[in-house]
Amino acid sequence: MPHPLRTLNFRLFFAGRSLSLIGDAVIPAALALAVLQITDSAAAMGLVLACATVPKLLLLPIGGVAGDWFAARTVALVTDAVRAASQLFVGVELLAGQPQLWQIAVAEAIGGAASAFAMPTISPLVTGTVERDQLHRANALFGIVRSSARFGGPALAGLLVYLAGPGLAFLLDGVSFALSAVLLGFTRVRNVEVERRSLRADLAEGWQEMRSRDWYWVSLIGHSAWNGAAAVLMTLGPALAVREFGGEGAWVLLLQVGAGGLLLGSLLAARARPRRPILTANLGLATYALPLGLFAAGAPAPLVIGAYGIAQAGLGFLNPVWETAVQQAIPPHALARVVSYDWLLSLGAMPLGYALAPLAANLWGPAVPLWIAAGVVAVACAGTALVPGVRDFRAADSRTPAPGRKAETETVS
Repeated sequence: MPHPLRTLNFRLFFAGRSLSLIGDAVIPAALALAVLQITDSAAAMGLVLACATVPKLLLLPIGGVAGDWFAARTVALVTDAVRAASQLFVGVELLAGQPQLWQIAVAEAIGGAASAFAMPTISPLVTGTVERDQLHRANALFGIVRSSARFGGPALAGLLVYLAGPGLAFLLDGVSFALSAVLLGFTRVRNVEVERRSLRADLAEGWQEMRSRDWYWVSLIGHSAWNGAAAVLMTLGPALAVREFGGEGAWVLLLQVGAGGLLLGSLLAARARPRRPILTANLGLATYALPLGLFAAGAPAPLVIGAYGIAQAGLGFLNPVWETAVQQAIPPHALARVVSYDWLLSLGAMPLGYALAPLAANLWGPAVPLWIAAGVVAVACAGTALVPGVRDFRAADSRTPAPGRKAETETVS
């Protein structure tokens, strides 16, 4: 099969998604600077982040149903337009002077709600623009772009803020979504006809598709534990780095090494074809216990930073491998719904980590929640190897259904 980038149709789709990924990578740093400029309050920062996150988590299952009911391309176009408008609004408010915190919070809530409908469409868009044999290469390409954006996003945000303030970063993000919508408008996507039933029935069907595959739901427990552990490290790590490693520069270096590891893991995934992709990827995630344990043990900065780079390489490897396995194994008519539950369960533990880590640190010191997080992520991710479905899952042959997949016909419209 030719490389997916050799086809104009995929190049249009890939360029549009890449622009939005790059724009999104700039926003976290710009949002933090914008809120601090307005309020100089960490509590206000938490409020804005909650406004962006809570609607996304609450609406993800409904977004999955919409992705299956309607053409994924149509849903993605609408959500790109909404997110472009919300980010452009924030950018204009910041550049005009005298921005109001509640306006930024409302705009980010609208953008978060749109993301809940956009995220489940990515897999149907990939499967609708490339052939089955090209899925792994396509997902690996997106993994490389995502990792590269995360690596360079903070630096780009810093440059934009230095040149013109955080408002310019939001304008860039809004323009990236607008350009993504334009490019997607020229992209042809194969659609799968879905019999629409009640919202409740279709939500239940998506849940059943996920629950009936032990390799899927068991892996999601591990992924959720990983995200919860990451929230613990992101909450306690900065203060520990400043206190134990001599300053903020050590924490910044840790994040940049992690972003580099993420990119290396994505590059490895582009070339590697493990026979047991789910097992290999989950074991890679278990390495996140290393930086957590080393942090808790008071290890020297080079060891902690190096371990964090290795752990992030495991994440970079998992993302394209996991996405390819899911796209091959889940029936196309339910793919968006299953992916929405995937995101919901994977990300659901992060707020718990953010909330419990400071409480535990205040009661017992920061080492205790770090040790607990290390143990949980090691057991949850490496423990998936005990499940037969995880061990037995093989990379799907393009001519036969993947394990646990029912044969189906696809309608192209």
